[in-house]
Amino acid sequence: MMTEEEKYISRCIQLARNGEGHVAPNPMVGAVIVYKGRIIGEGYHARYGEAHAEVNAIRSIKDKSLLKDSTIYVSLEPCAHYGKTPPCAKLIIEKQIPRVVIGCQDPFSKVAGRGIQMLREAGVEVKVGVMEQACKDLIKKFILFNTKKRPYITLKWAESADGYLDINRTDGKPVILSTALTTMLVHKKRAEADGIIVGTRTALLDNPSLTVRNWYGKNPTRIVIDKDLSLPSSLHLFQDNIPTLCFTQKEASGNNDVEYIQLDFQSDILPQMMTILYKKDIQSILIEGGSILLESFIKDNLWDEAYVEKSAVCLQDGVKAPYIDRKSICENERHFGVTICHYCQ
Repeated sequence: MMTEEEKYISRCIQLARNGEGHVAPNPMVGAVIVYKGRIIGEGYHARYGEAHAEVNAIRSIKDKSLLKDSTIYVSLEPCAHYGKTPPCAKLIIEKQIPRVVIGCQDPFSKVAGRGIQMLREAGVEVKVGVMEQACKDLIKKFILFNTKKRPYITLKWAESADGYLDINRTDGKPVILSTALTTMLVHKKRAEADGIIVGTRTALLDNPSLTVRNWYGKNPTRIVIDKDLSLPSSLHLFQDNIPTLCFTQKEASGNNDVEYIQLDFQSDILPQMMTILYKKDIQSILIEGGSILLESFIKDNLWDEAYVEKSAVCLQDGVKAPYIDRKSICENERHFGVTICHYCQ
């Protein structure tokens, strides 16, 4: 059974998820203000550059005089630095809220305990670590990005019942292994990612748009590997006024939407790409193929989660699906009658 404090932090987590897909590179955060055992204010970080959860929770209260006798619960340590918005820890102090309960400490170097310290030095009672693991799980992408200095990497593919991604082909349309409803789930994952990567062959043969069409949300930055700049500019990837990064070994001038970035293809390009994406504040990426690119990430052990949709279709021959260690499986999910294996590192 949940304690009173766990109940309110659980509500903070629930609120925070409303910002998913809209707040990166900031973390999802929720806040609840409680007065004499009753919630009087709630808020969450809704969009990057806009007010933080604590600010929205305080704004939601009509009678601000109650704050002096209230507790604010927040899933993540209040910030202590000036960024897009003023420090939330400073606002809590100004509003004379006497007690703060925090789910987990912020790993971001500009916060990392400074918010807690600022509050305590001002005489505010602070408790840290209520439902800590659940609060960390909520912002796992943010934590990894700030601790490992690379994007959070999710692999995704659909494979036939006999373990193939596609038939062998040189042109034409790919075999459709996903259903209309599971395609919607893919677009949801796209909306939750900052970037989406495909290799040269997939870009050329499938001509994907890599946009969010079947789900509400922003389009991720499109990323393609084109070593020799062989991809025609007529591909969907280079259209639609959506930011696109093209990793290549050649010099090339881009435009407002397409940026060409040179890599050293004599060395492993994946670490080079991760460094560049980190510097560009791309916190999470979705790898959608093809098979060679997916296998490269698996071989380098450079992934955090994978979602493999299991189709009932048998292809009997074709492009083999990547191999992933079955020991890494977290769970088998069922969506719309389809099994999706979820793997975690």
